[in-house]
Order: sequence, then structure tokens, then C-alpha cells
Amino acid sequence: MKSHTSIPTLEAKRIAKRLLNHWKHKFKVTETETIFSIFMPETTIVLTAETDRLIVDLNTQLEDYTHIEQVVLDHLNRMAQQEFSVAWQHQT
Repeated sequence: MKSHTSIPTLEAKRIAKRLLNHWKHKFKVTETETIFSIFMPETTIVLTAETDRLIVDLNTQLEDYTHIEQVVLDHLNRMAQQEFSVAWQHQT
């Protein structure tokens, strides 16, 4: 299952970097100037920092993909120190 959302923010790079640093002790991570990837056992998270938004792409093998979406969103909210409301788009 693939999930995608876009979060309007002017702090996309800072938020993505904070989440990457938060999870790098548990999971393999990679980063470029604007793309931050987190490789969990059954899910890959790709955060793309743009000027005015953070694009979040999840590729998961989990049956309960809504749970991982919520986990990622909760962590992004914590890293940003604000509450984002998002609509996930799905593709099988």
C-alpha cells in the first residue's frame, strides 16, 4: 500500500530533519538536501521538503496501514510542535 499526503508548512526541512534524527537510532536512514528517507522493517517513509510544504510518501507492507499513517503524523506533529490535519491518498 502506498500513502501520500502534503503538509503546508514553511519549516518542511527542519521537521523532516528532526524526524530523521529521532528515528536514525532505530532504523536505517538516508538524506539529501531535500529528501529524507526512513527504512523501517515493513515501511519506507520518504519526506520531501519543498519551500512551502512537506510531502510525505509511505510505502508499507502492513495490512493496517492506517496505524503507520497515524504514527508518522503523530511524530511529525511532535517534531513540528504543532498539530497538522492531513488527508492521506492511497494507491495499491
